[in-house]
Amino acid sequence: MCASCEDLNRTVLMLGFLVQYAEHPRADQHFADVVGGALALSLPLDEASTLYRLPPATDPESEW
Repeated sequence: MCASCEDLNRTVLMLGFLVQYAEHPRADQHFADVVGGALALSLPLDEASTLYRLPPATDPESEW
């Protein structure tokens, strides 16, 4: 198992809870957007893509 899998799993779990929160009618959407973006940026994409079988991250500069 990867060295930071516990952190990765915890972050993915928090993102899942945040999605549930954001779907609530009285949810603060600005909070959900900011925290969701921060959590997503904290994910180590190389480990996340391997562990969760995600497509490999693309280089954002390659699209320009």
